[in-house]
Amino acid sequence: MNPRFSPFVGRVAHEGADPWALHWEARQDHAAGKDVIVLSVGDPDLDTPGRVVDVAIRSLRSGDTHYTETAGRPKLRAAIAARHAWRSGQPVGPENVIVLPGTQNGLFVASLCLAGPGDEVIALDPMYATYPATIRASGAQLVAVPMPAAAKFHTDLEALEAAVTPKTRAIFVATPNNPSGVILSDAEVEGLAAIARRHDLWIVSDEVYAGLADGGRVPSLGARLPEQVLTVSSLSKTHAMTGWRAGWLVGPVSFIQHADAMAQCMLYGLQGFIQEAAIEALAMADEAEAEVREYCQKRRRLLFDALSGVPLIRPCWPDAGMFMLLDVRDTRLTADEFVHRLYKAEGVSLLDGAVFGRETQGFVRACFAAEEATLRDAAARIRRFCTSLVPIR
Repeated sequence: MNPRFSPFVGRVAHEGADPWALHWEARQDHAAGKDVIVLSVGDPDLDTPGRVVDVAIRSLRSGDTHYTETAGRPKLRAAIAARHAWRSGQPVGPENVIVLPGTQNGLFVASLCLAGPGDEVIALDPMYATYPATIRASGAQLVAVPMPAAAKFHTDLEALEAAVTPKTRAIFVATPNNPSGVILSDAEVEGLAAIARRHDLWIVSDEVYAGLADGGRVPSLGARLPEQVLTVSSLSKTHAMTGWRAGWLVGPVSFIQHADAMAQCMLYGLQGFIQEAAIEALAMADEAEAEVREYCQKRRRLLFDALSGVPLIRPCWPDAGMFMLLDVRDTRLTADEFVHRLYKAEGVSLLDGAVFGRETQGFVRACFAAEEATLRDAAARIRRFCTSLVPIR
């Protein structure tokens, strides 16, 4: 007997080694009490607001453990619509919203609803590590368009339009970007919208870090092209709720109807007690986002200053988010070699930038959403490691 798997499993498999292997090794070492510092994933070192937790507990104890509407409870969808309208300037209602378990599910639903075998989907490189498998899951081919390091990871609109073919169905973008932290400018957003309009394309805009930008807003694609833009986001980063899996997708009603049908055969509704907690989280969004935003902005400055002047590396200033890229090309190590040797020597786990695409080869990503003392210690260890690489003259 030799039963076969579907071709689907190949489309979603990692290309090469598991990019998260070092991170999980570091997590296990930390849990075992070893002297390690984990800066390899975007999970803020903050607790979910107590009010949100209290609502979830009360909801559980009241028996809110049954099926829910697959698109989400009307009150939550209305709250998400109101927050999206405030953030983007795009007028939407609850009918434009579907609740999903995190931004990742929003990306996955968008991929499967927009493209299929024989189609192409453009994604801007660097891109979040799950994008390639998420896009290939639909059967479509991923076409990466560079946001070059030499251009400080901003969009080359001419290269983007040149990549459009009759097979192209959608463009995936993230603003602020993960891993670079770059926010698309008004000009870039206008250019993207114009390209999508000319070629009748969808845009999937990943705005999970938008609440961490100055003022909690970024230039909005949805406001410029509401009938062709899907905006995905969640409470993971803005409210330190990564494990709650409370996310959503905002788009045209016609798309939401298709997404609802997909949710019925995949997820069948987010847990009621999590939805009630999400309603409370959105009710206090101004306060919660401001706290996380200030937390990250202070630590961004701390880590950047601490790593500036370290031999052989160069920190790249991010516009927003929780991550900082470090250019390690002068070490003459590959980024993979750098992260593994650093972890072995100093117990600091970072992520190889090659996970995010060709444009971040030679870079590593550090998460700065950690306590100040932890970041100072990590920077000192990175400095010591880099100093050890300086050739003796």
